[in-house]
Amino acid sequence: MNEQRAIDALEASGLDFEITRHGRVGSLAEAAAARGVQSRDIVKTLVVRRGEGDFLFVLVPGDREISWPLLRSLLGVNRLSMPDKEVAKDVTGYERGTITPFGSTTAWPVVADASLVGDPERRISVGAGAHGTAATVSAEAALGFLDAQVADVTELQQG
Repeated sequence: MNEQRAIDALEASGLDFEITRHGRVGSLAEAAAARGVQSRDIVKTLVVRRGEGDFLFVLVPGDREISWPLLRSLLGVNRLSMPDKEVAKDVTGYERGTITPFGSTTAWPVVADASLVGDPERRISVGAGAHGTAATVSAEAALGFLDAQVADVTELQQG
């Protein structure tokens, strides 16, 4: 069970976390309310392909989206892409919408947006391997554990 794999990985990390379970939600605001956090504290884990067999996780706050020019510049590449849902599942072990770096079948590098750091009290909510399941953790502790490269790689969502 993918949820259990994510929870096992979180337990093994030693991080203080809380699991929240809720049904399907129709919007970021609904998800935030169900998890008891602000919309900006829901963090999407996106799988990005750098090259053949070379992927990374990008952690993006809920109210933001990847800035492809910034991410390409950071990584020193001319081309990046998002794999289709089958490839994403193959390389992480998780379905789209449930992906988390915790318990992924491969420990891909993690890039986290710079807006996630700076407040030692901030807690973020990340996917936990199953639809409607999330883990709320300290942002700085989680990024430290994941050895995330922190950089400005997002922009506010349009509309």
